[in-house]
Amino acid sequence: MKYPESELIINADGSAFHLHLQPQYLADKVILVGDPGRVNTVARHFDSVEYEVSSREFHTITGTYQGKRITVQSTGIGCDNIDITVNELDSLANINYQTREDNPVFRQLTMVRIGTCGGLQPETPIGTFIASQKSIGFDGLLNYYAQRNDVCDLELESAFVRHMDWNPQKGAPYVSTADPELVDRIAANDMVRGITIAAGGFYGPQGRQIRMKIADPDQNQKVESFRYGNLKICNFEMESSALAGLASILGHKAATVCMVIANRYAHKMNTGYKNQIDDLIKIVLDRI
Repeated sequence: MKYPESELIINADGSAFHLHLQPQYLADKVILVGDPGRVNTVARHFDSVEYEVSSREFHTITGTYQGKRITVQSTGIGCDNIDITVNELDSLANINYQTREDNPVFRQLTMVRIGTCGGLQPETPIGTFIASQKSIGFDGLLNYYAQRNDVCDLELESAFVRHMDWNPQKGAPYVSTADPELVDRIAANDMVRGITIAAGGFYGPQGRQIRMKIADPDQNQKVESFRYGNLKICNFEMESSALAGLASILGHKAATVCMVIANRYAHKMNTGYKNQIDDLIKIVLDRI
């Protein structure tokens, strides 16, 4: 199949439309961060830097760390930006940008998102590292893809919808699964594991009320009490469901690990977290 210009948009310099990254500068191992400034925080641990490019919220550095070639890519905030990032990274890996046709051999990417989150349980205080085994997407993104049911945990979805008495006006939630081997490798035995909610916003979708009331004032209490087998919902963030779901559809390995900077259960917040997240960055660099 030859992808038309309107679908696969390639810049004049041969780079992906939004990322402005060229195929030869993409490593097989990719660390994703939300904040463009955090790309430099990760890359300062590199032994060498090969390439750097920046466009809007998408900042990329490719280099080496202890013999591993790694690309660090910022995504900005939200599952909509993950849709852009994962689709364009996959195209860079698996489409010939000259012929606009699929490469003959599939290239699998390993993508680990390092983020921040709000803890939802007593055992997830500020500073906790959480690995997302399952992610519940409030954003609806995966519902636009035909393979959605093939990669989603439909039983968990149904249990969650029943437990929440879900309002269909919000759109259907979906449940994606991170790559189990990658979760085991990154989380090892020193991170909390569980279910993550990827919210479609920072305020109302995560149950925050400032000057606007939320539709379901009991939302967070219901979220905190949800159980599925031995799993519970550990945290809120805004990207993990799209990353795991899109990666599964496309055949890549993906996982999300986050540091808790707010505990919604205890109503505590740490705005000075940026120095502490470096510990999580070093763990991911060593284990990816």
